[in-house]
Amino acid sequence: MNLMLIPLVILAGMGLSLEAGLIGPLGTEVGHLWATLSIFGVGAVLTGLLVLFFSPRNAPSFSTQPGWKLLGGVLGPVYVVVLTLATPVIGIGMTMIAILSGQVAKSVLIDHYGWFGTPHKKVGGERLLALLFIVAALVLIAWD
Repeated sequence: MNLMLIPLVILAGMGLSLEAGLIGPLGTEVGHLWATLSIFGVGAVLTGLLVLFFSPRNAPSFSTQPGWKLLGGVLGPVYVVVLTLATPVIGIGMTMIAILSGQVAKSVLIDHYGWFGTPHKKVGGERLLALLFIVAALVLIAWD
């Protein structure tokens, strides 16, 4: 098993938490359906441009929004590529628990600090214990 892929998958899982944190404030500004469309649209445009070797362009309708609100569209294709690379090598179970580990760890940080305009939720012992159990599951699955 290629253990070097696990940190990459954990980072990809962290990206999912960032994506969720980015779409909320954008939805507040432009509407939830438009925010959802923009997150997937930006990712589709980015992927298409990478495939065709073009430079990214800003859509005029998004020009009034801060760039960080559109970052979630970049994270989706990265996640899919990491899944595509890691799953055949380390298996679905290992890939998913590694994604979950990164996702929960980053989510706890986002909640604790109230990043991206999300409500501030102090990290308590229960959340840290839950994260510890997820990391323990990662270690146990990797051990197999």
